This record gives sequence, structure tokens and C-alpha cells, in this order.
Amino acid sequence: MSVDVPGPGLLAALAESGGAAGPGAAMEGAHQIARRTGAASHDLLVVLGSGAANALRGWGEPAASLPLSDLPGVRAPLAPGHEDRLDSYERAGRRVLVAQGRTHLYEGHGPAAVVALARAATASGVRGAVLVNANGCLREWGLGEVVTITDHLNLTGASPFEGTVFVDVRGVWDEGLVAVLRDVTQREGTYAALRGPEYQTGAETRMLALLGADCVGMSTVLEAIALHQLGVRVAGMSVVSDLSFAEQPTDPQEVVRLAGAAHRTLATGVEAVLGAL
Repeated sequence: MSVDVPGPGLLAALAESGGAAGPGAAMEGAHQIARRTGAASHDLLVVLGSGAANALRGWGEPAASLPLSDLPGVRAPLAPGHEDRLDSYERAGRRVLVAQGRTHLYEGHGPAAVVALARAATASGVRGAVLVNANGCLREWGLGEVVTITDHLNLTGASPFEGTVFVDVRGVWDEGLVAVLRDVTQREGTYAALRGPEYQTGAETRMLALLGADCVGMSTVLEAIALHQLGVRVAGMSVVSDLSFAEQPTDPQEVVRLAGAAHRTLATGVEAVLGAL
């Protein structure tokens, strides 16, 4: 099975944002996805973050699976609650790629590794993406509640691009998909992305709240920007798994457990986005 050839506009965007490597790694990744899944193209990419792996278990067995790290430039995830697995599902006449984990910037491989899957998935045809993560909450919201991401603060100190790739990021979070998720999730708000892996201090927490952030984490934003530059409609859901103003220190295993409790909402949100594409 060979991948459907991307149009000239997408090839140009992949070349522009691919740095010295150009579109080569993304195209090779797309070819591998097509060969290993038996599908010439996919419609939706879902990236499941901390504790959200297997949130779509209700879909049954995937049509095909492969290690994420088999794709060029993609590293095996290291964070708790993440798996080195990319599943391909047939759902409502569409093909959906589901990553059961992601690479974080703090793992030390640079921005290119963080966005390599997003680029390969786009080259394989995806028109929409749902990015899922766990967050430290800066508001008086409940643990286990799911937040629709409506905007972000990129405080990672990094960009997914090398060189002069100028992208208007005001529309990263697709308004139509945000509207769909509002009917599913309990909250909506602005997600602040930090590099990590350390959690923020009390002073940093107060600063983030004053800047307008509603929740904070260590992922997602670079992927979202990269997908947006390639013309993909992006939606995000973030699970409240830690109260950043609490006196107790953050427990990474508790973050994973609380994110897992939100699986039903996450699955409903993914289904809603798929139906809206």
C-alpha cells in the first residue's frame, strides 16, 4: 500500500517547516504508516497524553498497530502513562491514527522530535487532530474535569520550526472544533506550556494565573503549531489532574490515575470531532 500523494500546497508547507531535512522524513513516515496499516490515507490524528492511553478502548481492537519509534524522527515516549504505540482504527467510514503517547521537549531530543509524528500524520492525509494532555489547574476547578483548550501560552522557549517560518498562530485552535468540544467537556480555557520536567514554583503558579492561563502542562503546544502551519484543524482536551495552588507536592502517578478517570469524556470528545470533520 502506497500513501496518497500530498498536494503541492502541503508539500511546500512541509518543505518550508522541515528545516534542512525538508519534507523527506515526514513523507517517509507517511509511507511507513500506509504500508503498516494498509490505508493509503487517514482522516484524524489523536494524541493521547499522560494517563489517557487506551481512552479509546471502547473502539475495540485497532485495524493495525506499530511502534511510534519506527517512524523517522519519532522517539519512544519516556514519560509515565505514555506508550510507544500508534494504532490505526476504522471508524464511521474514516481512518483514525491514535498515538498512545508523545515525546516531550524535556526528554532532550529537541523540537523536531516533538513534532515528527504530527508532520508524518499530516503527510498521510489527516485533516484534523485532537491533542490530549493532563494539566495542573490554576483555577478552582475539579480534579478529573476535562478542559477544552481555546488558546495557549507558549512558554517553552522553543518553536517547532527552524528558520524564518512565519505563522499566524491566533487561529491554532479551530473555532468550529472548539464549539463542538464545548458541548462535551466541563471547562474551557487557556493552556500554558512550560518546558519541564520540573513542576512550577508557587511564584510561577501565581504569575501564570496573572498572565491569563487556566491550566499548565509540558506538551501539546508545539504539536498544535506545527499542525496548524500544515493546514490541519486542531482541537485540544486537557484533563485537570493536579491543583497547582494546593499545598501538597505533585505526584506523577496520581496525575496518570486522574487522567485515566476522564476516559469517557475524552472518547466522546474525539467522536464529536470526528463527526465534525
